[in-house]
Amino acid sequence: MSSEKDHHVELHRGLKNRHIQMIALGGAIGTGLFYGSATTIQLVGPAIIVSYLLGGTAIFFIVRALGEMCVDQPVAGAFSYFAYKYLGDFPGFFSGWNYWFNYIAVSMAELTVVGVYINFWYPNVPQWVTALAFLVIITLINLINVEAFGEFEFWFALIKVVAILAMIAFGLVMIFFGLGEQGAVGFSNLWAHGGFLPNGVWGLLLSLVIVMFSFGGVELIGITAAEADDPKRSIPKAINQVVWRILIFYIGALTILMILYPWNQIGTSGSPFVEIFSAIGIPAAAHILNFVVLTAALSVYNSGIYSNGRMLHGLALQGNAPRFLTKVSRNGIPINGVFASSAVTLIAVILNFLVPGKVFLYLISIATIAGIFNWAMILVTQLRFRKVETEKGREDQLQFKMPLYPISNYIALAFLAMVVVLMAYIPDMVYSLYIGPIWIIILYIGYKFLRRNPETKPLHRE
Repeated sequence: MSSEKDHHVELHRGLKNRHIQMIALGGAIGTGLFYGSATTIQLVGPAIIVSYLLGGTAIFFIVRALGEMCVDQPVAGAFSYFAYKYLGDFPGFFSGWNYWFNYIAVSMAELTVVGVYINFWYPNVPQWVTALAFLVIITLINLINVEAFGEFEFWFALIKVVAILAMIAFGLVMIFFGLGEQGAVGFSNLWAHGGFLPNGVWGLLLSLVIVMFSFGGVELIGITAAEADDPKRSIPKAINQVVWRILIFYIGALTILMILYPWNQIGTSGSPFVEIFSAIGIPAAAHILNFVVLTAALSVYNSGIYSNGRMLHGLALQGNAPRFLTKVSRNGIPINGVFASSAVTLIAVILNFLVPGKVFLYLISIATIAGIFNWAMILVTQLRFRKVETEKGREDQLQFKMPLYPISNYIALAFLAMVVVLMAYIPDMVYSLYIGPIWIIILYIGYKFLRRNPETKPLHRE
């Protein structure tokens, strides 16, 4: 049996600031925007712009709460480690495994829509075949080293960012000047089809459920802390820049879409971005955008495999996962964590084989409830973190404090509670409210079982 020292092989600090910023963007600008936004638009119409402003505000408070802890203590496991340290054994166990479960669902959702995008070009290729092929490719990328992952994710995310900015610029030209034989579009689509808020305040509230799924992944910044080469500088910079960039990309892109095309003619058969540019007679732009949304889905899946491997590694170091998951390769990769996470996402391939076309909303429903558990845990943990550090006389040493603490924590927690209640009113998502409590019970049973095994006692706890 290997010694404890062997299990403490360090993850490599190979992620630079540019990697961390693009990783966070890559995790959050993906299927929620490029594919899931079609469902959101059907609920709220042009007021989707307001939905993203509200959701973005809550996410800002959440990532700032996480940032305060990660800058002070940049460790493997991120918020799972903090929940373990400041709230106790089971909260740490729950936080880590729930995050892993969350990103497994997200990863499976991304694999699901990859097949949809490939079908834009090759309609006869089964979605499960595409999902399996990209699962293998992305897993191999994650097994090289963290620098390779960082570079792939940097370029994946950069493609999305450049494409969204180009689309916004292209859309502005069409709105104000027109293109070819088509005159200026103008702004009438914002109110001409039932008004700016066609389904009333209720539609706006319901849209927040899917909007919050769209923002899932921003907290990935915390997972990168243990592999950042200068976390006390790069994490605050990444958090501050990523939040406003995401708001610009989401709100800017969706505003352009709402102006260019009647909201009530957008379907869910593919990306609304691709649908719109195809419908207004710009096939080349549609092909380019389809490539971009495919890249976006692969980017989020890439981030998912990365973060899940690190989370399992952190859980194993806590004694909250089997000891074999502590293994780190010579290249600094938590190799068993990556393999385990990739293997579980094979379920997406099976689901796409059994029920193609019905998987996406089910998966984002599960991911949303798990994501809300994660975010709530981050906010509650930071409340305890600040209290403990204040009692130690360390409050003045915190370099990246949560703004408006503790009021911002309670506002964000109330917002998350409201989103959970709203899920009960969306047919495709209501069943996740039953899965949520069952999942908590499963985790508690797993925690008790693991604690009976002396092999899983914590390797360290500061």
